[in-house]
Amino acid sequence: MKGLELSLIRFQNQVRDFFRRLWPPGMTLRQDHLRWLYAPGIFTFGYALRTTITSLIALGIALWWELGSPQWAALTVWMVAQGTRGKSVAKARWHLFGMVVGTICAVLLVAAFPQAPLMFILLLAIGIGTFCFIGTLLPGPATMTNYRIHGMRASGFTYAIISLDGIADPEHIFMTAMARATYIVLGIVLESTVSSLFQFKLEERAQDRLAANFLTAINGAAQTLASLLSGDTQVLKKARGVFSNITTLSDQIEFAEVEMGSHRGHEGDHARAALARVAMLLSRGLDLAALMQGPCGMPDAAFSATSSKVEAFLKDMASQLEASDDIHPVLARLAALQAACRQSVADSLDEEMGSPGSAPTDPQLVQILSQQRMLNYALGEILDELEQALIQFDASRHPLLHDHFHYRLKTFRDWQQAFTNSLRASVTIFGSGLIWVTTSWSSGLTFMMFVSIVCSLFSTLEKPALATRAFLGGAIIASIVAGILVLWRLAEPTTYEIMAVCLFLPMLAGGLAFAYPALVLGAVSYNLFLPILLGPGNQSRLDEVAFFNTAMPLVLGLWYAMWSFRLVLPFDTNDMRWQMRTGILRGLRYIARARNLPTTLYVVEHNVDRFVRLLTNAENTPDTIIDAYLQGILSAMTIGLNVIRLRAILERHLLPPEAQRAVSDMMGRMAQFSGRYGGHYGRTARSAKFAIFHLQQMAGQADNLGVRLEIDSALTCLYVISYELDHNQKFFDASSPYLDPVMA
Repeated sequence: MKGLELSLIRFQNQVRDFFRRLWPPGMTLRQDHLRWLYAPGIFTFGYALRTTITSLIALGIALWWELGSPQWAALTVWMVAQGTRGKSVAKARWHLFGMVVGTICAVLLVAAFPQAPLMFILLLAIGIGTFCFIGTLLPGPATMTNYRIHGMRASGFTYAIISLDGIADPEHIFMTAMARATYIVLGIVLESTVSSLFQFKLEERAQDRLAANFLTAINGAAQTLASLLSGDTQVLKKARGVFSNITTLSDQIEFAEVEMGSHRGHEGDHARAALARVAMLLSRGLDLAALMQGPCGMPDAAFSATSSKVEAFLKDMASQLEASDDIHPVLARLAALQAACRQSVADSLDEEMGSPGSAPTDPQLVQILSQQRMLNYALGEILDELEQALIQFDASRHPLLHDHFHYRLKTFRDWQQAFTNSLRASVTIFGSGLIWVTTSWSSGLTFMMFVSIVCSLFSTLEKPALATRAFLGGAIIASIVAGILVLWRLAEPTTYEIMAVCLFLPMLAGGLAFAYPALVLGAVSYNLFLPILLGPGNQSRLDEVAFFNTAMPLVLGLWYAMWSFRLVLPFDTNDMRWQMRTGILRGLRYIARARNLPTTLYVVEHNVDRFVRLLTNAENTPDTIIDAYLQGILSAMTIGLNVIRLRAILERHLLPPEAQRAVSDMMGRMAQFSGRYGGHYGRTARSAKFAIFHLQQMAGQADNLGVRLEIDSALTCLYVISYELDHNQKFFDASSPYLDPVMA
């Protein structure tokens, strides 16, 4: 007895220690983590209620039509439904497109290889891999909100479920395909119809959202630039959220365009252009920051007075724009500041060049005046970019008659990533097919179907294993809930109405979880797989064996896919950063020698895309490494923009011959910048300083005003390039492994 008591005491202590590790002493269980369930927001609850009712209606209609697998109609509703009307319609369109493509490909696959299992598996894997390859190359970031990519995901999804269902009965593949297509169309039509009933003043709210997005972006940029003018020259390199916010808001514009409907004009194009100009505005701020930290860092009284006025204007600009629809008072203040910058430049030139026949100006004074003009010129460029952003914003708020403006989405294709995503998906699916063939598992086709679904959905992501792990958690919860419903509650109902009552609360909980950011992927998995695990039908009811033969392949399929994603071409953040840095250096060489120059907007947007990608994949990387790479990306963007401007100056042929030659030599070095073996970094940095020295010598000798201004413009670009090269040497020298010990 004493031994038994000691064992019980030991067990109690172990249980107590376990719970202490979960909740240390003094720590209370936070109930707000369940707030999404017991106290959701009104819009969240409305979305969950609307989608639950729609999915139950789709299920009821499919049962009424006596379709063979009615659960696919309810599943489609959950797959298409989103929080806003614009997202739902955009996703529904691309899902419908993907369904058509996937259905045609599935029919062709089963018809071609009805009795050749290995060829069937191989072509299934290659087909889904091809969809992933195309999806990775489509415009926009590879996120779950990019519905162009979702079109390819839907193609792979449909391709898998139809072909794997049809290969068991290839003679009726056409009927199988039409049945699956009917479920999907039914779900899409119902979701679109029901969601349209709950929209009020949709166009007005879409217009307001466009305006609010721009005001959010411009306010962040304005406050950042105001801090720069107040003396914080490092603020632009600390402002991570400003650049990320621009990309996120730009990605949402197409949904507002959908909500504005057929009566919209080019408001979305102007909004995209306005946000792009905000990014350009920040890039001009980087130029000014480099000049303020370089030789031009001691501003004179004129620049200090102008910059103080600009700082005050930037701080309250967003509130003025929000308070009134009339943008002209803001543009009038901006024009006055632009005039002040131009006047400062004119006064400086007048002081330097003097009157005809006057004594030559002291060379040291010439250099000081030139540097002050550079500061005023850079500040003026910031104001010019701000003016363009405000004009585009006003055009998005007040549509113009007979407007033909178009601003297309930029595409930054990564062919290596597309090939990696494609190969990873193909290998994973082919491996699952080999498991089915070699084991003759009776549920092998179901196992393959779930693996194919996961590969279609997540192989276009950079971290598919992480997404699949969250999906696996949601599938386990769905299996538990479905097990309770199938083995207990749904054994009794004999009518659809009672069954719908039993399903209402479990589905509603899934809809509420979807709106909680930490549970999004798990909620998507739960909502998708719950109808499949329930398997409702008119003439049948799932028993224990049928349920476990569906739940077990589901959990095993997701577990297998998760480990396959970890083992087959796994994502490596160190390698991603190394490849990004190599691409940046290659891009700088291209800009210096390319016949067809990219636009400055393209360079800015490409580097902002890199910026956001780096932040998205930061994971557990130390902040010092992330900050160093972010600084390197911004520095490379600044150098690239100034190289483009220098090439434009060279093409105008206004510089004196010696100055033209010095800048051309510098461009020749930049065309080999940090190339093979990294031997050209030092030469490029020295050639930039050499060009600065020569242009400074010639600055005081130019009598022509146009030539003098051209020399100032070239010196501004060279000063910025030289500063960035000096302060980011390790990033730009390709012979250095930089900060990643894995690459050392």
